[in-house]
Amino acid sequence: ALVRPGGAVETDRLPSDVRDRAMEAVDHFGGRVTIGDVASRAGLQLAQAERALQALAADTEGFLEVSEDGEVLYVFPKDYRAKLAGKSFRMRVEPLVDKAKQVGAYLVRVSFGTALIASIVLVYTTIIAILSSSSDEDGRGRRRRSYGSTIIIPTDMFWYLDADYYRRRRVENENMNFIESVFSFVFGDGDPNDGLEEKRWKMIGQYISSNGGVVTAEELAPFLDVPPPSEEKDDESFVLPVLLRFQGHPEIDEQGNILYRFPSLQRTASSKSGRSREYVGTKWSAMFSGVEKYLEEKPWKFSKANATEKAMVAGLGGLNLFGVIILGNLLKQMTVTPGGLISFAAQLYPLLQIYAGSFFAIPLFRWFLLRKTNNGIKKRNKAREQRAQELVSPDSSLRRKLLSARDMAERKVITPEEIVYTTEKDLLEQDYEVKEWERRFKEL
Repeated sequence: ALVRPGGAVETDRLPSDVRDRAMEAVDHFGGRVTIGDVASRAGLQLAQAERALQALAADTEGFLEVSEDGEVLYVFPKDYRAKLAGKSFRMRVEPLVDKAKQVGAYLVRVSFGTALIASIVLVYTTIIAILSSSSDEDGRGRRRRSYGSTIIIPTDMFWYLDADYYRRRRVENENMNFIESVFSFVFGDGDPNDGLEEKRWKMIGQYISSNGGVVTAEELAPFLDVPPPSEEKDDESFVLPVLLRFQGHPEIDEQGNILYRFPSLQRTASSKSGRSREYVGTKWSAMFSGVEKYLEEKPWKFSKANATEKAMVAGLGGLNLFGVIILGNLLKQMTVTPGGLISFAAQLYPLLQIYAGSFFAIPLFRWFLLRKTNNGIKKRNKAREQRAQELVSPDSSLRRKLLSARDMAERKVITPEEIVYTTEKDLLEQDYEVKEWERRFKEL
């Protein structure tokens, strides 16, 4: 079953995030897992988890075990990561590609901030050159000295040589140097909720698994995008994506409540997270001590630069915009075809206009967009928090529903003693062991 035609590396056909999340789950459970273990821990679809385990087993000399109930387990050697890294060229190249992406992103940030300084220098140098062409030498000298006093040169330009500077500064503190704050002011600092969906499905999968594979819609609501409790409660359609992802189905208990069972998440090869959890109202808080009770989105920040840094960037941006406007008027008034620096600046003037204008147009657009985005995030967080609070202090109807779900919950830990077949051993050898066991049993 594990023969690889042509010797292809099956794991290389998996998306990188699916492979990495599956491997993290395998490590968490000690190298012996069911498909449900990996799906719940990694937040993967069951089909994704199965495909990942098959590929990993094929490439790392893992083997399968079958229990007496027909459950399939995947077992991996302790050094399976080393074996996979030795076979997979893609895994060896990926760190280099990631490093190249980091360097590229860093250079983009550097280039945009540097362009502000370059634009200011070019614009005001050209303005001085134009004005000097109609002034005497002394006036020209005075204007040079006046201009020289307005140039602001960053003192920490050494970071050009260090592509890890941005990452290290984030670890050390939240302060930015001038070049970083320029890019942050204009374009922001990236999505604060990057990886939110992965986090969501991990939380849901682990919650279902730890509660015996049977949950209510109210228990899933704090992790999903749901309306607040004050709105219509009878609609539980928000559960459908969870049912599809983990192959669950609804069941009706004796009291007529709708519960949701996930059979694949009820079977595990590990007892690591198998402690009994009994729902008794306010003990829900203690039961999840140290664990997030609902999915919380982070609001977007306009910029991580502090007030002083933003003021400095805005001031220099305004200085640049003012200079571009003045330069444009001077170029229009010239009657003689310019040469040298003035000609060069005239050719670049359209780009200087675009840069100076976008320096404030982009942040202004982002500011309006972030207000709307953060209002939506605030509403979703509040709705999920209210849903979570309902579980802390449930009414009598919800309490009965939750207790019914716990009564219907099952968690089957497949122990090595229940294994009746494994691909690790020869079939004849296993057949002999079975016959030997039956002989001893008859003797007893």
